[in-house]
Amino acid sequence: MKKFLIPKILVIFLTLFGFSLNASAQTGIFKEGDMAINAGVGIGTYISHETNMNTFSMTIPPITGSFEYCILDQLIDGEGSLGIGGYAGYILFRGKDKFTGGNGFNVGDFVIGPRGLFHYQFIDNLDTYAGIMLGYDIVSFSQPNGTAGSKFCPAFFVGARYYFTESFGVFSELGYGVSPLQLGFTYKF
Repeated sequence: MKKFLIPKILVIFLTLFGFSLNASAQTGIFKEGDMAINAGVGIGTYISHETNMNTFSMTIPPITGSFEYCILDQLIDGEGSLGIGGYAGYILFRGKDKFTGGNGFNVGDFVIGPRGLFHYQFIDNLDTYAGIMLGYDIVSFSQPNGTAGSKFCPAFFVGARYYFTESFGVFSELGYGVSPLQLGFTYKF
């Protein structure tokens, strides 16, 4: 009797478990009309901590924020979607003259720009994406005779959002911004 009961229970368990996995598989898909907000911090920086004349120390770590709106879904086997949005990030450094140690000054870097993203879901609850940003990098310099430069900075990036619930999760992005790697929280509504 046990010989037949255990396989039947196992089949029932696997069937129910399979249905529950299938029901949650749609959680990570970015659907038409969905909006998402990311808030995070950066790991690393593109600014050198030392030049020929100055040394720099970070006073405000890379802080990033982005938002996105899904404009089209059901692409490529129903797993892909397109989104548009924006990005903003800020980082602040304190600089000092390398030789005298004096003449402290601040260097701020603010990156902002619109973005276009393509999403594709490979596994349950994981929303993977790649995109392009048409960014503008604004550098501010507090020293009176210092030079600051701002420039247009188009960039590519890749990222992923993992959702713990239908709306809340974590994200990671790799690419140009105020930091090469950004980690944080995401909220979809």
